[in-house]
Amino acid sequence: MSEVRLVLRFSRHDLYALTGIFVKPDYFEYFIDRKKTKNPKRPLPENVFKATKDKAEKNGWALRNNGIIVTSAKALQTPDVKYHNEQAARMEELKAAVIKAYNETPNKDSLTSEWLKIIIEEFNHPGKEAVKETPKTFYELAEDYITKPHGKRTEPLAESHARVYRVLVRVAARYEGFVNATDRTRRTWSWNDLENITKEDVEDFFDYIRHEAEIAEDHPELFKKLLENYPASTKPGRRHDKIEKRGGNTACKMKSRFKAIFNHFYEQGLMKNRPFDGVTIGTAKLGTPVYITIDERNKIAETNLEKVWEGMSKEERKNAIMPLKTIIEQRDIFIFQCFIGCRVGDLLKLTKRNIDNGILTYSPHKTKDAGRDQVQARIPLHEKALALVEKYKGVDEKGRLFPFLTAQRYNDCIKAIFRMTGITRMVEVRNALTGENEFVSIADIASSHLARRTFIGNAYFKVQDPNLIGKMSGHVEGSKAFSRYRKIEDETLRNVIDLIG
Repeated sequence: MSEVRLVLRFSRHDLYALTGIFVKPDYFEYFIDRKKTKNPKRPLPENVFKATKDKAEKNGWALRNNGIIVTSAKALQTPDVKYHNEQAARMEELKAAVIKAYNETPNKDSLTSEWLKIIIEEFNHPGKEAVKETPKTFYELAEDYITKPHGKRTEPLAESHARVYRVLVRVAARYEGFVNATDRTRRTWSWNDLENITKEDVEDFFDYIRHEAEIAEDHPELFKKLLENYPASTKPGRRHDKIEKRGGNTACKMKSRFKAIFNHFYEQGLMKNRPFDGVTIGTAKLGTPVYITIDERNKIAETNLEKVWEGMSKEERKNAIMPLKTIIEQRDIFIFQCFIGCRVGDLLKLTKRNIDNGILTYSPHKTKDAGRDQVQARIPLHEKALALVEKYKGVDEKGRLFPFLTAQRYNDCIKAIFRMTGITRMVEVRNALTGENEFVSIADIASSHLARRTFIGNAYFKVQDPNLIGKMSGHVEGSKAFSRYRKIEDETLRNVIDLIG
């Protein structure tokens, strides 16, 4: 069974609280979102306005995140049906109690999720004195944001996203320690005092994010202590004692995530203060996407790596990092990724269950982490991709399509593969730290994400329809990502000029 959550919607924020009412999914129907139900598998009748999750998924109907407990009046009154009738009645009584308490509250602006929890507690346990919980710290609330569903997000953040948020929270902790130790007027300043954080505090922290590495060099003893308590890395068994320099784009992403945390606090009624109002976040500056051509992809796929390996010196083989068998496997995985264009996090989870009648389908995890409506990517598999799936059928012990390495070792292999196959042309890229463009070998920047760009770039070059490609790449409708690929149409533009010359 699942516990029903009650939501009070206001113009500026929503209040959330669990009700203590538990129901089975079969007895809870969500309201159907007709606007978002664009391509249903089965037509949506005019008189149908709610459905269970299973029924909606089967018919391709989009759901809202609210609904009602439903039982049939004609159903046989089994203990299960009787129980859910009682829960539906309790839900109506609870809603009436909340509405009554709301109407009796003179200052509606003072209402918080904590207020709603007290009303529900009184409803479930009348006469029992509400136990006041000790307020959570900023750091505990931030961990709740990472690990607990909220709003449109129905799952905790994926581990890779949770890691970057925890890195950010540690930066915030080091900033607090730095301020307390170096600023006489702010020796007791803390993120925990949510209502008294100012716009100036936020802007000072944002400047700290960008220059933390330099600040740490100027205060080595202080940061030695800070890093013992708040290491730069969150990976198990790995404790960084050095803070890496951050480029403008990295700082921009961290600012955006930090603002998202505080917006969540405000929307949940955990604070009334809005210190981010008027604070400029900025936007990431991205260069033109670099990817390989179809001919280069085919060259990588068709190169006899065994023969290349035989001609390599001991030093060259050592620099390749992985044994030949592993390199061949990862080459095949890279080629497969070039044919489907998914992110490496989704690639690592694919199994034969994702393929039906030659079409690969999966739900990109990034859209779920962002709290967006669920997107499903659908890619008809090319015969070359299907051949690779067949080649590795049953090889992986975990039942995945391919025998994957870790994401980092996969990237290391890709770089070695590019050098072994002679894909080393110079490309112009934007230096993440300096913001300046520079020329590097494509082999030096080759990674799993280059496979995704290869799929998108070559597909966009052929059809220039972002919505069509988005259905396969997992981009949400209207994604701005494709604007970067429009900058690489020089050959197409030359062909147009030739036509009118």
